[in-house]
Amino acid sequence: MYPTIRTITFDCTGDPYDLGLFWSGLLGRPLADDDKPGDPEAVIEDPQGGPTLLFVRVPEGKEAKNRIHLDLKPHGRTREDEVARLQALGARLIADRTRPDGSGWVVLADPEGNEFCVERGELG
Repeated sequence: MYPTIRTITFDCTGDPYDLGLFWSGLLGRPLADDDKPGDPEAVIEDPQGGPTLLFVRVPEGKEAKNRIHLDLKPHGRTREDEVARLQALGARLIADRTRPDGSGWVVLADPEGNEFCVERGELG
């Protein structure tokens, strides 16, 4: 029997609630009902049983590139539209790795500097 991924944890030096709000807007999933600003952690659960996202305050800041990250595939919009939506939520563009044929990805960072990629969506 093999383990399953139950939780993906994001470290942050700021308010975990604020970082959770960013990811809540990104994924369209609410924070847990008992999460409040200033709490030492915040949680987003997947109603379909996927991994929980946990945001935890830590004292040290991010110092290097992530060694693991999430790749996101947009649904119902193009990659370009999704990147624009995420930037409006507070994501920062790190690199655009889109190839001339439309394949590739765009690297973004959340407000705490945690990197993630946006792949080509169903609409391009």
